[in-house]
Amino acid sequence: MNIDKRVIIAGAIMIGLLFLWIVWPKGNGQGRSVSSGKTVQELYAEAKDLKENGKLLEAKEVYQSILNEFSDYDKIEAIQKEAEDVNMRIIFSNLPTPESVTHEVQSGDTLGSLAQKYHTTVEFIKKSNYLASDNIRAGQKLRVWTGSFNIFVDKSQNILILKDGDEVVKVYKVATGENNNTPIGNFKIITKLIDPVWFNKGIVVPPESPKNVLGSRWLGFDLAGYGIHGTTEPETIGQQATAGCVRMLNSEVEELYTLTPLGTPVVIVD
Repeated sequence: MNIDKRVIIAGAIMIGLLFLWIVWPKGNGQGRSVSSGKTVQELYAEAKDLKENGKLLEAKEVYQSILNEFSDYDKIEAIQKEAEDVNMRIIFSNLPTPESVTHEVQSGDTLGSLAQKYHTTVEFIKKSNYLASDNIRAGQKLRVWTGSFNIFVDKSQNILILKDGDEVVKVYKVATGENNNTPIGNFKIITKLIDPVWFNKGIVVPPESPKNVLGSRWLGFDLAGYGIHGTTEPETIGQQATAGCVRMLNSEVEELYTLTPLGTPVVIVD
């Protein structure tokens, strides 16, 4: 190889490296998105504008671009929370999405039969279609979610992650067992109760009692005595503070209860 070719190749390499340096996303937010060429600040402004104008599906895509390309941005946690808010607004809306279908009610259909058919919950169908009662009529068109929710609990961080397939929908702070005694493994939700009674060492504690630590919802595992529930002690969230169950704020466990049908898989890791 003669000297001229070496100089040309070296110059091309330098230009390529300079280009990568310019477009590669940087943690201080001054880098540019590889896909759009925009800075994180420009993308964030676009996402907020789309969200405020009700263009939730478009906003979700932009938020996801920020999370994928600027993960070390110093405000990424706040952006993650906004992205989760958009996710939940989409899920609980009647917007058509790839994870939903429009079902035209047939004679004999009930909300219970539709929930079973599409592996979802009656509460979820009602909420996303703004139904005030369980009554539906033939010819009525209902938006029904067909995604596949699953739950991942990380005891080391005291977080519960709601996922749709592999996609993270929302991250919740939870309390887990004292001395790391929440069991690890793969489980399924096999029981669901509203305002559960707590059976504590042979004592029946009614749901209205301040001593009932289960809060407003119970999602029981296929491991006797363990599950996900609410709390009367919200100050313990984020700590190892339970007898072994996963404890959530009441408002958040109620949200999870609405979304997750019986059979929902749960994975718990150290």
